[in-house]
This record gives sequence, structure tokens and C-alpha cells, in this order.
Amino acid sequence: MSHRDARIFFSASLTAWTGLWMHRIAVMWLAWELTRSSFWVGMVAFCDLAPAVVFSPIAGAVADRMNRVKLTMIAQGVIGAQALGIAILTWTGVISITSLLVFEVIGGIAASFAQPARQALMPGLVPRADLPAAVACNSLTFNVARFLGPAIAGPMVAIWGVVPAILCNVAAYVVATASLPLMKVDPAHIQGHAPEASLLAETVEGVRYAANHPGIGPILLFAGISAILLRGVQEVLPPYVERLFDQGAAGLALLTAAIGIGALVAGLWVASRGRLAGTTRIAVVAIGVQALCAMGFVATGWFPFAVLCGALYGACASIHGISVQTLAQSAALTRMRGRTLALWGLITRACPALGALVLGTAGEVFGMRLPTLIAASAALLVTLWGVTRMRGWARHLENPT
Repeated sequence: MSHRDARIFFSASLTAWTGLWMHRIAVMWLAWELTRSSFWVGMVAFCDLAPAVVFSPIAGAVADRMNRVKLTMIAQGVIGAQALGIAILTWTGVISITSLLVFEVIGGIAASFAQPARQALMPGLVPRADLPAAVACNSLTFNVARFLGPAIAGPMVAIWGVVPAILCNVAAYVVATASLPLMKVDPAHIQGHAPEASLLAETVEGVRYAANHPGIGPILLFAGISAILLRGVQEVLPPYVERLFDQGAAGLALLTAAIGIGALVAGLWVASRGRLAGTTRIAVVAIGVQALCAMGFVATGWFPFAVLCGALYGACASIHGISVQTLAQSAALTRMRGRTLALWGLITRACPALGALVLGTAGEVFGMRLPTLIAASAALLVTLWGVTRMRGWARHLENPT
């Protein structure tokens, strides 16, 4: 934060992500009010996050070959317009679950392009020695927003409904987009390389590079499987809140804020490390602890204990996410960074979406508790696999050449 451009970058990120979390709380609650179905709540999360499966690899290749500032501005503008459309339809009373799904798909596509372009700017804002701390600060900012957004949106939704919360997201993205031209980014990190092949060929090259890298490939695979099994819980919170704990919108906001607080505290700890050594081990072990927290969350009907488990769950998710992103961003070649970060973006968006859809569907048949316990148990087995291989991964991730 001693660098001017980094302060602008993270302030804009905090603004945008606070609006995003307000939006997510609002649309989750809107979907629940429209349908009273955990399946449709999961489907809304799926439509927001799943476009990353198709578009993130392409977006990474685009970010590696064009002006990343302009690409970010266009993508963020679309996100703001999408939120405005939802707000107008809801305010006029003509919103339906179908139209909500369509708008969330549009937002998901735009976010798939914004993520790699914006994150690839970060090495141009701070010296290389500060990059691990900058990556941690980036995730930390996201988790501060995860606390602030629900804390603001919960009472707002309870008193005035979902429209004001969604409009705040519109305003947040306008501010974030307007801030981009104010930054002085190292030119080497603004413009991607000149096209070396077709967009499809460069997209395939990026996937092949990450898959064949002895450290990046395995850690992204580990993160993806873990996200499918565990992150879906966070994407379909309304059914948990109402069915297991008999809480309303205020309870949803409290639980989401607790997850954010846990993530914030954990993020501060990771940021304070400022080194790569031991990061692979931390990334793997955090998933095992997160699985135990998910089990504790659904094993009780006492809401205060569930909130505590939620905070610990958020802490582990933050530790894992910051660690994996730091490792991938540090180990990737500069010319491949956009595509590598796009694959990370795919994991953080598409994998939770799939997990949310499975949990929401299974929750309609078996209730929310049993599917969550099964998924968390599977995550413990994945952690065991990671523990047996993490030393080999670390050799290629923590000592990049």
C-alpha cells in the first residue's frame, strides 16, 4: 500500500467487490423469494459462475494479447449494466426466475473477462519483491468486501428489499471502472504480446502450459476438486439458513459476514508472511480444516455455533485461495500469466457453481445436511492425496525460475 497505483487499484477493488457481495446477497434472496427452492438458488449461482468454464480460458488468451486496462473497463461496464437490468425488472415487478438466470449468465461472462485482465495488471503496480504481499492484499480486499457487502446488504434487503442493494452494485462498478485510467501501470503489463497464433491456438497453449507444469497443474487440479466439494456451501446459503436454522435475511447476512470476517483475519495472517516457503503445505492443509468446518456447520441446529463454523470455514477458504493464487502467479511465465490466472478464475467460479448446483439439487431430495457431510468427507480424502504429494509440488512452485 506504499505504492500510489496499488492504493488506487485496491480501493477500486474494495468498492467493486463490496457492491458485488451486496448483489450476491440480494439475488440469492430474490431467487429464494421467487421460488422457495434450493435447486433454483443453486441454479442462480450456477448461471453466475458457470460461464467461466467456456469463457475463462478464452478470456485469458484475450488478456494476454490486448490492452488489459481497456478490456477490464469494458467487462466491468457490462457487469454494471447487467445489475441495472435486474434492478429495473425487479422494481417494476416483472422479474422472473428465468430472466434472473439470463442476467446472471451475462454477468458471469463479463466477470470471466474482467478477472484475468485486472489481475494481470498487478505485477505492473508493485515491484516483484512485493508481489506475494500484493496477491495476498488482493484476496484480503475481496474478503473485506465479503464482510462489508453482506453487513450492508442484509439490513437493506430486510427493510427496503433487494433493489437498493443491487443498485449499490451498479454504482460500485461505475466508480471502479472510472478509477482505471487514473493508474500508471508499467507498460510491459498493460499490453499483452502481439498475436503469435489464432486466439484458439493461444487458448489451447495456455491450458497445455498449466497442465504440463509440474507445480501449477497439480495445485490447480487440487484446488478445483476441493472447490467443487466445499465451495458450493457458500453459494447456496439461503436454504441452510432457513431450513436448518429457521433464520431470515438478517441471519443470511450475519452468516455471510461471519464467513467474511474469518477470511479477513486469515488473510491478514497470510499477507503478513510475505514469503513463498511453506505456502504449498498451507494451501493443502487448509482444505482439510475447511472440510471439518463444513461438517460442523451442518451437524448442529444451533445458529451461533454454525456462525462460528462459518467464520472458520471462511478463514480456511481465504488461506487456501490466497496461497494457490500466489503460487500460480509467482510460478507462471510473464507471457502466460493472463492465461494461468484465467484458469484460476475458472476454478474459483465454475467449480463452486457446479458444487452449488449439485448441493441445491441433492438438497431438494435429501435435505441440506447429508449431501454436505458426504462432500466434506470426500474433501478430506482429497486432502490426504494432496498431503502425500505437496513436497514435490512445492519444489516447482516455491522456487520459480
